[in-house]
Amino acid sequence: MPMTMHDAIRLLDEVAGEPGVGLPEELFLFVSRITPLVNVDLLIQDERRHTLLTWRSDEYYGAGWHIPGGIIRFQETAQHRIGEVARIELGASVEFEPAPVTVVESFVRKGQERNRGHAISLLYRCRLTSPLDSLRRASTDPPAYPPAPGSWQWHAGSPPDLLEVQRIYGQFIDVSAPDAMLH
Repeated sequence: MPMTMHDAIRLLDEVAGEPGVGLPEELFLFVSRITPLVNVDLLIQDERRHTLLTWRSDEYYGAGWHIPGGIIRFQETAQHRIGEVARIELGASVEFEPAPVTVVESFVRKGQERNRGHAISLLYRCRLTSPLDSLRRASTDPPAYPPAPGSWQWHAGSPPDLLEVQRIYGQFIDVSAPDAMLH
C-alpha cells in the first residue's frame, strides 16, 4: 500500500527528534525547501565603527566573510539565539538592542535555490560584554589566508570577499560617521 501524506508526516515527526535542539541535516534541508528560514544576525561594531565579521565556507553560500548569525530554532526566542550565536561563533557574550535595526528578506538564486534558498533575517545591533575568543582571531598573513571557518576579524568596511548574501548589510558595514551605539 502506498504511503499516505499522513504516514509521511508521522515518519518525519519521528525522525525530527527535538526540533528545539536542531533538526537532522536532511530534514532541515527539506524544511528549508518548503518555508523561509528566520535567522538573527549580530551587528557588532567597535568604537571606530569597525564591524566584527566571521569567515564561513560552505556549499550553500561559498567562502567569505559574514556577520555572525544563526537560524532560530522551534520555540526559541530571537533573544536566546543571539546569545547562542555569540557564544558559539565568537566565544563571547553580548548585549543587544531590543528591536532589530532592519529586517531583510533574501533569496539565493544561483543553483542552490531548493536548499536554504529563502531567509528572513533580523539584524540586531550588539555590544560585546566579554572578550572574544582570541584563539579564533583570523590571520591575514600567508599561508593562513583564507582563514579557517569560524575565525573572526574586525573590518573597517565591506571586504571584497564579503559573502554575496551579506551585501544586504552594506549600509551598516560601510559607515564612516558614528551614530548612537548601544550603551
